[in-house]
Amino acid sequence: MTLVFTGGGTGGHLVIALSLAQEAKARGHKVLFIGSTSGQDRQWFGNNTVFEETYFLETTGVVNKKGLGKMGALWKILKAVVESRQIIRASSADAIVSVGGFSAAPAAIAAITMQRPLYIHEQNAVTGKLNTLLRPYAAGFYSSYEEGKSHCDYPVSEGYFSNARTRNKVKTVIFLGGSQGAKFINDLALEIAPWLNGRGISILHQCGASEEERVKHAYKKLGIEAEVYGFTTQIAQLIERSDFAISRSGASTLWELCAARVPAFYIPYPSAAADHQYHNARYVIDHNAGWCERQREGMADKLKEAMLSDIRVKSEALGKLILPEGAAKIIEKIEQESGA
Repeated sequence: MTLVFTGGGTGGHLVIALSLAQEAKARGHKVLFIGSTSGQDRQWFGNNTVFEETYFLETTGVVNKKGLGKMGALWKILKAVVESRQIIRASSADAIVSVGGFSAAPAAIAAITMQRPLYIHEQNAVTGKLNTLLRPYAAGFYSSYEEGKSHCDYPVSEGYFSNARTRNKVKTVIFLGGSQGAKFINDLALEIAPWLNGRGISILHQCGASEEERVKHAYKKLGIEAEVYGFTTQIAQLIERSDFAISRSGASTLWELCAARVPAFYIPYPSAAADHQYHNARYVIDHNAGWCERQREGMADKLKEAMLSDIRVKSEALGKLILPEGAAKIIEKIEQESGA
């Protein structure tokens, strides 16, 4: 089959596109990508060797635009739909796989207008506006938060599973603010650092590039040793070393922590679209596998209480939420549903 992957804007969408495309290519399928000149699409796939061809069309998000700005964004999408139809036709694409985000709109709409099968992967517990609009026309819809036919295990790197272990006691804690960092989590880490240090708990801290100098200086001023990273590609290795995480609850990070069986205290990003980070975290909490608190002052005591609790129970529960080979299972479903 020839599969066209589309979607992006942010790393959360793009990491799924990459994972699914790698699996499809390994199974002998031809894979292409249609994204946007906006967002992170070109950064991720401009020089990527997975896709045989990549296309970056001029589009922007619509949701946050008003008046003429919204009309301009819609016009760009309409033009990109025409371009996407040409790409789909020229490549003889058998199906289009959307991972959501504004980048997905043109190719996904083109697929529907051309009556080509459209398959959608939704990363979050709250379905995005575009995916909600397109779902009735999709040949397949996959979500890790739903039960039944649509349920899928989140595509997580196999390394998280192979190195997973049950945590019994907090010896090393990791603070994760996402790829851009989170000042609130950074400040919370610095507030609780003396307590952690007093209990002999090691600190790993991914603070975001813009905060790296400030955070390193603050730890030094406190006289506390901590491994601080502005940005790192070694998150998997850091998570493997950790016994407990304080983290935002973007989908990829959440499911990576689940796969590694690292109990986490989630502090959802308060401005996330449709409050999806909160609902992502609630899925874990509802399965008695973690903690979640809205971002506010005075959280240090709750965090201490969580770390002093029986974390083994949470760690064991995490192992039941996700199974390996999520990407392979999704591609298998697409093959079956498309008759490949």
